[in-house]
Amino acid sequence: MPVEKSRDTILPPSRRNNTTPRKLKRVAFIGNYVPRKCGIATFTADLSDAMVQGNPDVECWVIPVNDTAEGYNYPDRARFEIFENDLSSYRHAAYFLNINQVDVVCVQHEFGIHGGPAGSHILTLLKSLHMPIVTVLHTILRTPNADQKKVMDRLIEYSDRLIVMSEMGIEILSEVYDVPESQIDFIPHGIPDFSFIDPHFHKASFGMEGKTTLLTFGLLSENKGIDYVIRALPGIIKKHPDFILIILGATHPHVLRREGESYRLSLERLVTTLGLEEHVIFYNRYVELPELIKFIEVADLYITAYLNEAQITSGTLAYAVGAGKAVLSTPYWHAQELLAEERGVLVPFRDSEKISQEILNLLSDNKRRQSLRRNAFEYGKRMRWSKVAGEYIASFMTACKVRQEHPRTLATHANLNQPPKELLKVDLRHLRRLTDTTGLFQHATYATPNYNDGYSTDDNARGLLFTTLLEEENLLEAADEDLRNSYFAFLAYAFNPEFGRFRNFMAYDRQWQEEVGSEDSHGRSVWALGTVIARSQDQVLCNAATEIFHQALPALHLMTSCRTWAFSLLGLHEYLKKYAGDRLVQKLRARLCDHLMTEYKAFSGRNWPWFERQLTYANAVLPHALLVSAKAMGRSNLENKALDILRWLVDIQKLEKGCFSPIGTEGFYHRRGARARFDQQPTEAQAMVSACLEAYQITKDTYWWLQAKWAFEWYLGQNDLQVPLYDPATGACRDGLHADRANENRGAESTLAFLQSLIEMHAVENMINVSDIRSKTKVTA
Repeated sequence: MPVEKSRDTILPPSRRNNTTPRKLKRVAFIGNYVPRKCGIATFTADLSDAMVQGNPDVECWVIPVNDTAEGYNYPDRARFEIFENDLSSYRHAAYFLNINQVDVVCVQHEFGIHGGPAGSHILTLLKSLHMPIVTVLHTILRTPNADQKKVMDRLIEYSDRLIVMSEMGIEILSEVYDVPESQIDFIPHGIPDFSFIDPHFHKASFGMEGKTTLLTFGLLSENKGIDYVIRALPGIIKKHPDFILIILGATHPHVLRREGESYRLSLERLVTTLGLEEHVIFYNRYVELPELIKFIEVADLYITAYLNEAQITSGTLAYAVGAGKAVLSTPYWHAQELLAEERGVLVPFRDSEKISQEILNLLSDNKRRQSLRRNAFEYGKRMRWSKVAGEYIASFMTACKVRQEHPRTLATHANLNQPPKELLKVDLRHLRRLTDTTGLFQHATYATPNYNDGYSTDDNARGLLFTTLLEEENLLEAADEDLRNSYFAFLAYAFNPEFGRFRNFMAYDRQWQEEVGSEDSHGRSVWALGTVIARSQDQVLCNAATEIFHQALPALHLMTSCRTWAFSLLGLHEYLKKYAGDRLVQKLRARLCDHLMTEYKAFSGRNWPWFERQLTYANAVLPHALLVSAKAMGRSNLENKALDILRWLVDIQKLEKGCFSPIGTEGFYHRRGARARFDQQPTEAQAMVSACLEAYQITKDTYWWLQAKWAFEWYLGQNDLQVPLYDPATGACRDGLHADRANENRGAESTLAFLQSLIEMHAVENMINVSDIRSKTKVTA
């Protein structure tokens, strides 16, 4: 799409000298958009439509977010598409908006619509924008997890105004996120201009003459609690045999892709079991607004039965209130507000008997039912889009005024004439090349799998860990799930229950070369299995991983390698994220930490704060494991010790110009000997990246982010020889750095080291406060 010429000046709004906000000319809305079928897509379409209708001089653009590779056939208002899990598309969208001089960007935020942990990819876009940002919060959590809290904190920092659709949202933002009320605008969820119509007026067109109708609508998912509504029907039908429940809406597309129609089918089975076939009608489709209004108009009653109170807004509930329906709802946050002051009836969560009782009460008390309807309809007048759009304009103008009064530095932004730099995309071509139906080949001759060396549990454990991280980032395509499943199957087969240990080496003919493998292969397998248990959404896979994980734990008591303890501690740490109450695993974690510290006390000394007499391989994994374990156990002294050790390890592996220079394998580094400079291995960079990123997440000290970035750039040519190890032409990583060249073979260990480093950098980069980093030191490109 060609770049448009500037309309006023090349400076963004925050840098113009005028003292009053100029008239808005162009607004961009970021969010899901029709014809994508979801509530936020409908909201974005309705809001932008209302803006255009009420403000014909304002040009409205939409930047839609795609959840599929093929995207959607959007209306012309959609000007630039973002692909949910493609981080580069967020950067390019920021560049597009900046160069086209958009006056205000309005972001629809919900954790599930953007890629990255807790939707963190959107932060990459926002931190690069020059114009004021107004963020509409469709979800606000009182008890966010760590990733959600980080994303919200950054989102608040980048936003000039925050819009909430309930008073509870203001309270939570103030109490949980320390947001001043002066930054928040309360604007109710918009609705169409409904008329106050008697439900019997349109019933004939639906074949509902003489029927009493209860409606629920919206995309179907288990959290809607519709099964509790169905179970309430028998008691109602005894007194009102003409009673009909209408369940309107298709299954949510994400649920459909993940689980199919299992929830809808369970509801249909429940209807059959209770003998309610003549009293429940399923409309399994997504309906457009004109038809939806007709469904709402024929409803005598409306119900939402969400199972959790942490629902800060509900568009379906807003529609029902605005249409003047007699509404029942479970007491989630938005319902508590909308249905207050006799505008509806609240029923307890998961209480079919109470639902039945309250419906019967309303059906027997026409005066109260009509009073609820009138109260709701009058309240809904303030929620009509024509009024709501004006409030959005006022919020946008306030954002412009705030930005002019408190301009933000552009030092962290890309040059207007240059596209933003970005992390590489995850490329699985070489990983696929190295994987067959048995598992992952260890080595390659150049980029061709080397069958002579067969397979190893070590590398298949690495592969399983990486593909699980890929799944967590929503980057594991369905076609690549076979990779993850092959690696897991290899580990499952590698486990020898007779010895409680993993075999390691398998020949190409699928014959094991040993009955018991190395301690390291055992520790890496525990690490990979723990990661699957904590992070995979595939419950069947998690169950299978948990079984092997527990069978592998007893052998850890007999192992003597510091690295095996460290690999295992990382696996135990992952497992305990999910099963924090497992006391046996807690005790094992404490014991392995004590083992590490015993070794540290035995071998450390002046200028040598280390666990052994020499530095060898995967060195950073030792302080990494100690750090996360100490943090989880609340042992602050041990946590500080781990950070000190890691800092020392960073210092002795850095060239004067800041490049990462890992200990070489040609002799390693003995305490009283010379340090080997080559052969440098990709696994050392990966261990350092992982450890430093963890240190950053724990301490929030940007020093650690810089160390991770320098270690990662070792792959890209910022090293002793200024030679890249990663080859973007093949998606492979070279096997090491010799004194005069790179090793041109590209095995599994090296490629997975790079890929794991890359996915971990992707996961953390959006949590970074770039301005803090730049104030400390210049970041290499």
